[in-house]
Amino acid sequence: MPLNTITTLGSCIGFMALVAWISYIKTRGQTDTRAGYFLAGRGLTGVFIAGSLLLTNLSAEQLIGLNGSAYAFNLSSMAWEVTAVFAMVIMATVLLPRYLRGGFTTLPEFLGGRFDHRVRRLSVVLFILGYGLVTIPSVLYSGSVAVLQLFDVAGLLGVDDASALLFTILLIGTVGGLYAVAGGLRAVAVSDTLNGVGLLAVGVLVPVLGLVKLGDGSLAAGLVKLTSEHTHKLNAIGAATDPTPFATLFTGMILANLFYWGTNQYVIQRTLGARSLAEGQKGVLLSGFFKMLIPFFMMVPGVIAYHLYGEDLGSMDRAYPRLVADVLPAALGGFFLAVLLGAVFSSFNSLLNSAATLVCVDVVGPFLKGGMSDARMIRMARTASVVIALMSFAIAPLLQFAPEGLWQVVRKFTGFYNVPIIAVVFAAFCMPRAAPAGVIAAVIFHLPVYAAVTFVWDTGLHFVHIYAVLFLIELGIIWGFSQVMPAVNARPLERPETAPVDMTPWRWTGPVCAILILAVAGVYWLFSPWGLAGS
Repeated sequence: MPLNTITTLGSCIGFMALVAWISYIKTRGQTDTRAGYFLAGRGLTGVFIAGSLLLTNLSAEQLIGLNGSAYAFNLSSMAWEVTAVFAMVIMATVLLPRYLRGGFTTLPEFLGGRFDHRVRRLSVVLFILGYGLVTIPSVLYSGSVAVLQLFDVAGLLGVDDASALLFTILLIGTVGGLYAVAGGLRAVAVSDTLNGVGLLAVGVLVPVLGLVKLGDGSLAAGLVKLTSEHTHKLNAIGAATDPTPFATLFTGMILANLFYWGTNQYVIQRTLGARSLAEGQKGVLLSGFFKMLIPFFMMVPGVIAYHLYGEDLGSMDRAYPRLVADVLPAALGGFFLAVLLGAVFSSFNSLLNSAATLVCVDVVGPFLKGGMSDARMIRMARTASVVIALMSFAIAPLLQFAPEGLWQVVRKFTGFYNVPIIAVVFAAFCMPRAAPAGVIAAVIFHLPVYAAVTFVWDTGLHFVHIYAVLFLIELGIIWGFSQVMPAVNARPLERPETAPVDMTPWRWTGPVCAILILAVAGVYWLFSPWGLAGS
């Protein structure tokens, strides 16, 4: 085995072992109860919440997918990340106080309290299918592609590329799942925070070294080339033919981000484990500042790759791994690999932990009249995690055949469950007479219609615009049922007299929200024809 490979593997294993050891020390003896396993004992502080949100959100899917989109097109897809700030503001100020006051463990539990057990279980089905068929496989596949670009796995094992991909998927999935299966949410949060620091360090280092390479050894010369040649690549104001047209920011993009940051179980679960409302708000808003950095270390490297390699890479998803392999020395390459795998593990084990939580709390638990002991529920959660992981292992390799690149295919398939979930939550908050039958009808309507207008019938609309159209239609269905169904089928939101945590808001919530919104406008101005794209 070459010395560089040994050095890279050694630094990778060393950093991963350090993270695992610290995570074990921090979680030892704290996962024996359901509250400890699923919600980290409701003791997470703002720093741990922000770190976990960052790593859960920023995985190899983003590193490879967003940089690939920038390499092949421009920065228009940064909308999925930067405009998420608006949803995070709504989460911190509107949704999180409601969730914490009710003491909910899952979103379906919240929906069951507002509607009935049928809506609760239907929402669980949407989440589990979405996680198992789309989100988890994409995390495994993107992480495996990055590893294969950094190492000649096929050569080391003496197998073909397809077998190497399958082996890498199984290895990453098996190792990553140990965090979730063994340590629960607190282990996820601790390891996420440690890996988050590493991700930020690498995220800054790769574009800096890439600019140095672009400038033939000079950072300043590389920056001049980046901002004076092929400047159309730095434009975030997407045209109708770009992956993310600018007009989508005002239609379905709002819904997609609000779903992800306000209702997606595997994201909001760490905020439900907050020690207090103030700590939860700090965590959500602090992660908003990290989102402002996404264009700089998850898209600009893709533009640098275009300057260096032109259109010779074959696949857009190879842009970032190729750049990393070229600019990072072997020792730092191992550190990058460790951080990358940490990001993959974070998303993977967060998804497994949340899926297991949904199965135990919302599917099995309500059927057991006598209740279930904490030990039995944790054993069941671990079994559910293994089953869901195995299902994802079988699907992940199929993503290599996606013609539009990883980023677009995942966004399209996510539309099967994000739109109906956000429509149901909106109805729960804003339509007091909304009845369970209307909710069920809206979900049943959505699935075949979305499949038809996205994958069969070319409507001429971007799929993000389709999000918005179907959202409005589904709200209309829910409203229509509310007009004819008996009022007894519509229940108001339950508001317990006492919350399980301190509900005093963070006093800086308002000013921080305002700063974040202004930052979004500033980033869009920078990457526009009035800024760098017009140079």
